[in-house]
Amino acid sequence: MTYTPVTTNPPSLDTTSVVPKEHRSPGARSPGDNIRAVPAVLRSEWLKVSSLRSHQAVLALTTLVGAFVSWAVATFVTDEVLTATEVFTYSTVLTAVVASVAGVLLFTSEAQHGTLSATLTAQPARWVVALAKTVTAAAYGLVLGAAGMAAGLGGALVSGLDLGDTSGMAVTTLWALLYTALAAVLGLGIGMIVRHGAAAISGLLVWGFVVENLLNLFMSPQISRFLPFIAGDALLAIDSDTATAESVAVALTRTQDALVFGGYAVVALIIGTFLLHRRDTN
Repeated sequence: MTYTPVTTNPPSLDTTSVVPKEHRSPGARSPGDNIRAVPAVLRSEWLKVSSLRSHQAVLALTTLVGAFVSWAVATFVTDEVLTATEVFTYSTVLTAVVASVAGVLLFTSEAQHGTLSATLTAQPARWVVALAKTVTAAAYGLVLGAAGMAAGLGGALVSGLDLGDTSGMAVTTLWALLYTALAAVLGLGIGMIVRHGAAAISGLLVWGFVVENLLNLFMSPQISRFLPFIAGDALLAIDSDTATAESVAVALTRTQDALVFGGYAVVALIIGTFLLHRRDTN
């Protein structure tokens, strides 16, 4: 008698039913996992800011500049009567530029020193990293703005200026803090786009101190009021000696100036985040 072997196809196995969730591929992350990771990434980003000497030096420089500007104004401006509540925001024009430089360093320092790949390995969802850096940049901009204005107020009072009318001081402070926070976010976006610290900072400084001033001289006020740092400086409500009747007539409100400057920051951040997703980490 002969026997004919009978062959059957083994049933397919559903591996997802037998592999525990915690043992699956680390790339298989749910949106909930990424959202829950945001606080940890935020803590990591803030630790970088608070521990690096470069950021500590930026904060110290901002404080010194704030006090020096108030002292210089109180000492050398003798043709008008000034008060501390008018002078304490003068240095914020420089603080905003410093905040934007700090924002650039938040990204380029990692990109250039090779630590960005480790950050993205620890947190593969790049939008989480971009969000954490944005919040950190805005918070650091607030710290710089507050330090500069506090030093400016102290320097003005020590220099002998009267305190003056404080009724509008709180509102001016809030607008100034918004300016420095957005400036840091703008710098972060530029850093994410350029990825090279020296190039990004050089371009930012040349634009802020040279190009915009030249454009402001030759452009119609109806156009120049939409330049980024022109709109940002207007948030401080500082009377300018270069203001003309035409520029005053077409001046934007503080809310409009905030929208203009914030728009530049948002656009730079969106482009930078897009490039972060598209580019290699190296």
